[in-house]
Amino acid sequence: MASAESNVNPVLAQSDLPHGLPDFASISDDDFLPAFAAATATQLGEVSAIADNPEPPTFANTIEALELSGRDLARAAGVFFNLVGPDTNPRRNEISQELSTLLTDHANTIAMNQGLFQRISTLHDAADTLDLTEDRRRLLDTRYREAVRAGAGLDDAGQQEMRTISSRLAYLTTTFSQRILDDTNASAVLVDDAAALDGLGAAEIAAARRAAAEAGHDTGHLITLELPTSQSVLTELNDPATRRRVFDASVHRCSRDNEFDTREMVLEIVRLRARRAELLGYRDHAEYVIAEQTAPSPAAVDELLGELIGSAMRAGERELAAISEFAGSQGAGAGIGAADVTYWLTRQRRSQSEVSLEAFTDYCELDTVITDGVFYAAGALYGLSFTERPDLHAYHPDVRVWEVFDEAGTSIGLFLGDYFARPSKRGGAWMNNIVDQSAVLATAPIIVNVLNLTKPDAGEPCLLSIDQLTTLFHEFGHALHGLLSAVAYPSQSGTSVPRDFVEFPSQVNEMWALHPQVLAHYARHHETGAPIPAELAEAARANAGADTAHGTIEYLAASALDLAWHRLSTEAAGAVTDVAAFEADALRAAGVGTALIPPRYRSAYFNHIFGGGYSAGYYSYIWSEVLDAETEQWFLAEGGLRRDSGRRFADATLSRGDSVDPLVAHEKLIGRQPGIEPLMRRRGLVEALG
Repeated sequence: MASAESNVNPVLAQSDLPHGLPDFASISDDDFLPAFAAATATQLGEVSAIADNPEPPTFANTIEALELSGRDLARAAGVFFNLVGPDTNPRRNEISQELSTLLTDHANTIAMNQGLFQRISTLHDAADTLDLTEDRRRLLDTRYREAVRAGAGLDDAGQQEMRTISSRLAYLTTTFSQRILDDTNASAVLVDDAAALDGLGAAEIAAARRAAAEAGHDTGHLITLELPTSQSVLTELNDPATRRRVFDASVHRCSRDNEFDTREMVLEIVRLRARRAELLGYRDHAEYVIAEQTAPSPAAVDELLGELIGSAMRAGERELAAISEFAGSQGAGAGIGAADVTYWLTRQRRSQSEVSLEAFTDYCELDTVITDGVFYAAGALYGLSFTERPDLHAYHPDVRVWEVFDEAGTSIGLFLGDYFARPSKRGGAWMNNIVDQSAVLATAPIIVNVLNLTKPDAGEPCLLSIDQLTTLFHEFGHALHGLLSAVAYPSQSGTSVPRDFVEFPSQVNEMWALHPQVLAHYARHHETGAPIPAELAEAARANAGADTAHGTIEYLAASALDLAWHRLSTEAAGAVTDVAAFEADALRAAGVGTALIPPRYRSAYFNHIFGGGYSAGYYSYIWSEVLDAETEQWFLAEGGLRRDSGRRFADATLSRGDSVDPLVAHEKLIGRQPGIEPLMRRRGLVEALG
């Protein structure tokens, strides 16, 4: 007879592996839906017990009890949703669709439980008399706002409409992400003539041939697409026709009148979000979202974007004129198009440097950068050390596992690195939590970093460009936010902060990628082991520090587009019928309507806002960068890569999660409110300062 233990769903089973790392090998896709069904039922029972408790509500028997409910559900979600992004398949996509509505309905059922809401409301009304610590007061306020924003205060008809809207939005946003992955794969450009790949390195050409073979092509090379509009391959392709093919494939994704077209979904998502905001008493979806962010209002965001857009467009005009003149001097002929801008921008910048940056990648081999760069900086700043655990297996053979130790030698969590692109992985780079840190649960964090680097042939090195190097450090900044978390409650752990603050620690960590002390520690030639020449290191720093107006404009255009969609009222959203026309009008109105520099994401493949959690929040990258630029100056003023500075930054920010007001904590760290001047200087917009 089987034991009770053997009958436990493997998704829900307590793992004996370090820090509860899921035993992925024991889990099949067929286990997920039964696991979620059982886990949601368990939590509903726990919530009913809280709501029906005859004792008067207290923080412990209501707020803390609610926080600690649903542990099975958290375990299942930590496993499944970590898989869907980096390693999906048709069955997982189907499960994701089912879960999108199941989990939304589940959350609504809890939020709209009137007995529970009454207990939360009673505590919220009496909060000033409860003598709560700051983290507990924030948790109480958060639970109350979440319930209200989910519709708990609406009448029966309003609650039913909220349920319908929420379920439909969950389905649409999940489908949107899946279509982007499908059409990005389907839009890859097959090149029959190898001469058309002139300019690419041998490793890139080999990867394109391998991609073609894996896609079933007996001959040719396949140029796969990255998530943003701009494709990094365009900076190197010498053939203008091939550049145009790749660019056109990128900008027309999900708007080709095929089964992956998302334009009708965009319109429906925008209308539903506008109606939800209206139901809850907000003017529009942007106001609904920004009410929970560190930005005080949509007007404050508009003010920041407006100031940056004006300066960036003036800089962009000068930049485009300069590269057009340069391209003409190189025999480019009748001007340049949008597909050519980054190509000629790269050529012009190289021509202005006495040192060629082409050799830089030879000194940036992935494994060495991870261990002697990323991990080295984390050790110097935060006292962390990393031991690779080849005995531990993750969800894919390419994923590596490290155990993380603090200064005292105590194991504080696990870090998983998933670095290589594959057709089952969505584009971009991100950080996941499989397990959240929590003192009350005695759980340590399990953090995942996901990138999309081209996997080299067996025995060949993976060499990083400066942009890829920066991305590696950026995502590890998110990982540090999770690994160094030291909070009581799991919902306040690590990156569980306002959306427009979440990018701040990751942006700060970028500063160490080319820091002289860090660069000298990892930058060695992948064949000879020779250290990077001083002049090449200086050229790399100068190149990274000279942000292009092009990059700033395409980001600001995407931010403006996001806000334009989400500043629509219900009536105005219903009147929009043409996605492309709305997009063009919105960019023109914002002052960023230039054909040569399209937004970083066009609406049809803007996964951040229509498939992810950045709706009315894509501005958060630049909002956070204001804090980041100030903090970089603070670190440098404090002596750079120093343990004392790292300790103070970790104590103020990385360890605190959402247990404190993050902006207040940051102001205490640097001793003042952040200003925009360091950001303007960093982005080459200093002329606007007068």
